[in-house]
Amino acid sequence: MIFGYFSRKRKNREIVDRLYRRLTAIARNPAFYARMHVPDTVMGRFEMLSVVMVLFFRRTDGKDPALQQLAQDVVDTFFEDMDHSLRELGIGDQSVPKRMKKLARMFYGRAQSYGTALNEGAPLALSAALHRNIYPQDRTDKDQLQMVGAEELSELAQEVMRLDKWFLERDEAELLAGQLTQPDDSIVQENQTNA
Repeated sequence: MIFGYFSRKRKNREIVDRLYRRLTAIARNPAFYARMHVPDTVMGRFEMLSVVMVLFFRRTDGKDPALQQLAQDVVDTFFEDMDHSLRELGIGDQSVPKRMKKLARMFYGRAQSYGTALNEGAPLALSAALHRNIYPQDRTDKDQLQMVGAEELSELAQEVMRLDKWFLERDEAELLAGQLTQPDDSIVQENQTNA
């Protein structure tokens, strides 16, 4: 009996890790950083991973309890990864919890603003939220900020909306098995086939 419990936990861990790797791969697509000028920095990657995680949670929200538990395990993995990344960057043990609280507030704020814009089908509101979070005005790298134009921002918002649609179309069995396939019609697929 107890061995079955550990076997189940290990299998669930494998599914969660596989899903998290897929979500991370989608967020780290080079097109976001090269074509759409998302800053290729720790915070830029956090922002894109946050976007992808929000889309994943929209798909799992209010669904099957097993799917909700899977989503919780994935978000736990996300924050464990953020904690580990902060420590790798040399943030002291006493500062990490404070930074983690800030990252959690940032993430849940983004989840609310992106979710509202997507629920309303409001590309302009989504563009505004993406601009505010991904391309903040107080950045020190003014050259990169100036490179971000309406075209790149619009393309990013359109891609987020395409990815949202793609996530919403995923079958529950696919997600529960951790078999998240690659988006077919998005830049993520284009980039991986061209690489």
